[in-house]
Amino acid sequence: MNLSAALGCRPATPLEAIARIIEAKREEKPLPAAPEPEQPAAVLDLMAALQESVSKVKASRGEAAGPADVHQLPKPKKETAAKKTTAKKTAAKKTTGRRPRTA
Repeated sequence: MNLSAALGCRPATPLEAIARIIEAKREEKPLPAAPEPEQPAAVLDLMAALQESVSKVKASRGEAAGPADVHQLPKPKKETAAKKTTAKKTAAKKTTGRRPRTA
């Protein structure tokens, strides 16, 4: 049975579409035409959606929905760290990983 006839005019999955292309190449027929999208995809303005979401949350909290207040952060205070005395490590005896050769 022919796969194209079994599937009808439009494939339900991308796997079926690929199977149609493979079958058309195998039988040396022209490739099936790509179906036109029914409606163009809606383009979302992510920044507008984010701003709307933030303003809804601020309204539910009772905060002002206007732009945020921008202010300078205070400069960090320099802390005088007490110097820690580091204990000298004693030299550990180095051992090799293998035993010496014996004759």
